[in-house]
Amino acid sequence: MQILGLNKTTLLDYPEHVAATVFTGGCNFRCPFCHNMDLVLGEVEPALSTEDFFAFLEKRKGILDGVCITGGEPTLQKDLPDFIRGIRDKGYLVKLDTNGYRPKVLEELLRENLLDYVAMDIKSSVENYPRVTGMADLDVTGIQESVSLLKSAGIPYEFRTTVVKGLHRIDEFDEIGRWLQGAEAYFLQAFRENEKVPDKSLSSFSEAEMREMKQLAERYIERVELRGI
Repeated sequence: MQILGLNKTTLLDYPEHVAATVFTGGCNFRCPFCHNMDLVLGEVEPALSTEDFFAFLEKRKGILDGVCITGGEPTLQKDLPDFIRGIRDKGYLVKLDTNGYRPKVLEELLRENLLDYVAMDIKSSVENYPRVTGMADLDVTGIQESVSLLKSAGIPYEFRTTVVKGLHRIDEFDEIGRWLQGAEAYFLQAFRENEKVPDKSLSSFSEAEMREMKQLAERYIERVELRGI
């Protein structure tokens, strides 16, 4: 397993749980607002071996509830299922962060009951996906499959969008709401400028604008919340 980073303790990444967060490398998107482009491009040396990580988990028993696996895009890791099995064998919950582009991997993990929580990024409305992901020829079929999978998975999940001025429109969140209609939870996350972000022209929407987006999505989704404002 390629572990490029480790946050030993977080109260934010896994809702209602104390967790450690593992960062994997590589991604199938090139989002111009990405804060982890060094991970995406593999410009970071491994932080620790899989063996050292499991030794860390052994020492943290009774302190941590779970592990959040994020990236990059974790579903690109070929040994992800075995890695998760090892975490669960030690008695920890597992949360997966994913862009949903590899539904077959997600389906396998769900079928084997390896996941306790999934957070899936919804980059934009379906029509706007190629632009927001930086992938001109992107086929969104797999992403739509992953949305359907999570809706019927029987485990806690959330959809979330990082809202970026220069990439999104306010009225787009009516379209997204209709697409995700019936979802358990949808979070709108405020974009934060960062020196690592590839496109320095991007900026954040105002709180009032984000509340307008929230109201649009709430027409279709019962629980819509704002983060980072």
